[in-house]
Amino acid sequence: MSSARRLLARVRYFVREFSGEAAYDRYVAHARSHDPAAEVMTRRAFERARTDAREADPRNGFRCC
Repeated sequence: MSSARRLLARVRYFVREFSGEAAYDRYVAHARSHDPAAEVMTRRAFERARTDAREADPRNGFRCC
């Protein structure tokens, strides 16, 4: 049973990393470690800022739709 649990944990880790879902968790950990009193963006605001930054970068090409 524990080997199946470990396998599922690894799969979950890779899916979260591949999809970008873990980026918010890394952001929160980073923000809290540098200034615990600072306000942290909500997940929605973080994703919006991340999308805006990605679309504003000309090196990434353009978005067709």
